[in-house]
Amino acid sequence: MKRALLSVSDKTGIVEFAIGLKEAGFEIVSTGGTKKTLAENGIEVVGIEEVTNFPEIMDGRVKTLHPNVHGGLLAKRNDDAHLAQLAEHQIQPIDLVCVNLYPFQHTIAKPDVTPEEAIENIDIGGPTMLRSAAKNHEFVTVVVDPADYDSVLAGLSETGQVSGQKKRQLAAKVFRHTAAYDAVISEYMTQLAEEENPESVTLTYNLKQSLRYGENPHQRASFYQKPLGSTFSVAYGNQLHGKELSYNNINDADAALLIVRDFEQPAAVAVKHMNPCGVGVGETLAEAFKKAYEADSTSIFGGIIALNRQVDLETATMLKNIFLEIIIAPSFTKDALDVLTAKKNIRLLTVDFDGELKYERKTTSIQGGLLMQDLDTHGFEQATITIPTKREPSEKEWDALKLGWKVVKHVKSNAIVVSGEQMTYGIGAGQMNRVGAANIALAQAGEKATGAALASDAFFPMDDTVEAAAKAGITAIIQPGGSVRDEDSIKKADEYGIAMVFTGVRHFKH
Repeated sequence: MKRALLSVSDKTGIVEFAIGLKEAGFEIVSTGGTKKTLAENGIEVVGIEEVTNFPEIMDGRVKTLHPNVHGGLLAKRNDDAHLAQLAEHQIQPIDLVCVNLYPFQHTIAKPDVTPEEAIENIDIGGPTMLRSAAKNHEFVTVVVDPADYDSVLAGLSETGQVSGQKKRQLAAKVFRHTAAYDAVISEYMTQLAEEENPESVTLTYNLKQSLRYGENPHQRASFYQKPLGSTFSVAYGNQLHGKELSYNNINDADAALLIVRDFEQPAAVAVKHMNPCGVGVGETLAEAFKKAYEADSTSIFGGIIALNRQVDLETATMLKNIFLEIIIAPSFTKDALDVLTAKKNIRLLTVDFDGELKYERKTTSIQGGLLMQDLDTHGFEQATITIPTKREPSEKEWDALKLGWKVVKHVKSNAIVVSGEQMTYGIGAGQMNRVGAANIALAQAGEKATGAALASDAFFPMDDTVEAAAKAGITAIIQPGGSVRDEDSIKKADEYGIAMVFTGVRHFKH
């Protein structure tokens, strides 16, 4: 008789699976809670202690780590020496293993979890059995996912065995599963040990969505979600309406969220190609969106809109009149949904703005490697403010400078933002020289540049940007400072009566 070993934390479908195995001629061996569940449902079960001839000890910590288990799993059935050793030691082969693991991820997700409780939920015997069976998958069927129960039983019913290809697929899933399980434990333990740069890092993500294509139609792509990741994110968002998100949609939506979270008052952010094209704030959401739209009514076409308040009917009516790819908000009123869902293809996405924004490092893949860094969360409040010019900013100029400084952090370098107190007027992004970015932003701002503020993500290597700003009518500038030629820019600002603020912080974004 073939033998199956069942030991699961997730009991979903296990009774039906055991019944199917019984019908296929398997003897069932089981442990602890799984054995109890099966027995209560009238299924004849052999206890693991009957196989090992040794009781479960240490509160169940040691029960399957035994040669009678792992010999039965690892023996090659086409190796006479292995078969002879099985006979010599009276070890019965195990032909199928069904195991899922202690719920470590679920345990550490609890807000009041202690390190002791978390560590107690690190499974040892389960991964060991899974890895033994998966290594020997030529002879042993290994199941870690209840979603595979039916296909395994179907194979047994149709041919009396599980195909070699299916066994290989199941084994591959096991190694992915145990690797992901260990990655979550590794991350938790690394944080617990307060290690900042460990000698190696293992990342794990769960498939959320297969995408139609990547940045371009000839590129394949997928969307993965970080286990226990920040709930304030596109990855944990809820799509209410519209076509499925594309690769570019997801990137742009993430960029829009990172910007809008920096604003406390009602704010609207429009993004194209991961750069903001318009940002507005106001007393109401409708007012904020109106300003974001007016900031660049051309580029917003086909863009992504992120809003940090519930979308009401007034705002929805304005949004409906523009071609937009995605609207992201904490929620939508029923009237707003009725208006916006009349547009078939627009994607409506809600994100938990009150959700936890966990510490996560930004990762960027390069050919053959990976870069990791902290997210740039440095705001105006953390800046070391100095004013090197003769004139200080007025109260209105301070408001404009602060808005520009919030936005420029999210613009691809070289970056320049021209802004007023409640909206951006012009944005120059991704240029190879700073004055080039300034010229784009100033040209877009046009007459609105008169009396406006200019923000730069990095210092001015020479005074040409200040000169261009002054000629366009800019009256206040905010920049990190720190150039060996700062004095040239300061003198130029004083020459034109411009107030200049140094923050001491650079905001490169590549």
